[in-house]
Amino acid sequence: MGTMVKLLQDKVAVVFGIGAVGGAVARVFASEGARVFLAGRSETRLAAVAIEVPGAVTAQVDAFDRDAVFAHADEVVAATGRIDVAINTVGVLHDQGTAFSDLTLEQYLLPIDAHTRTNFITAQAVSRHMMERRSGVVLTMSAPGARLSGPGFLGHGVANAAVEAFSRILAGELGPSGIRVVCIRPHAIPEAVSISHTGAVFARVAGEQGTTVDGVLDGFAGGTLLGRLPTLADVANYAAFAASDRASAMTGTIGNLTAGLIVD
Repeated sequence: MGTMVKLLQDKVAVVFGIGAVGGAVARVFASEGARVFLAGRSETRLAAVAIEVPGAVTAQVDAFDRDAVFAHADEVVAATGRIDVAINTVGVLHDQGTAFSDLTLEQYLLPIDAHTRTNFITAQAVSRHMMERRSGVVLTMSAPGARLSGPGFLGHGVANAAVEAFSRILAGELGPSGIRVVCIRPHAIPEAVSISHTGAVFARVAGEQGTTVDGVLDGFAGGTLLGRLPTLADVANYAAFAASDRASAMTGTIGNLTAGLIVD
């Protein structure tokens, strides 16, 4: 029997945001044969993840800085000749738990501006190179709040709904150039809490509910059809598949990894 070709064999992949999800995705991308470029603000996180990603090239890049992101994309293409895959896993500390009557305009707008701004910048930076080759995949990240209703997460929910709309519409814009756009919507990921902004968010929610972060996560799990929450491996493995040629007909869609909290 011949050797099985890996999902991302010889692909060039850029991972923006080197938190828990970005690190997990980078590791799986590399294990599936991709040459991985890590772009993030924290030198410490970049160094830690690079140790676990064979051949990874790191760059300290602020994903909110258009010039820096564009320059980094140019550097990747200068070194490799192309960008095949890019994923934006950038997250920001945002407010959850504040009632609408007490929410400030700044608290509401912060996640909306942050997520739409950074996704616009990174997608535009890489897609201009993908257009030249008429091939490429842009992956974005969302959350269940995009489809839920309830108190205390207005800005967060609108931000994620905006990312999903951005991804869907961008797929229509870039499709004629052979570029696919897929958004990934996981639920809360317990493994990510200790090394991501979600830890601070859930700690506040836990305090307001008079419970612990583990208690909050247990409650989330109990609300899913599978009775569990997604893992980092679930998200990273799906990202690798969506970025691969095996998903070549997939675009303009949302990968629902909520373990059944949301049913499409």
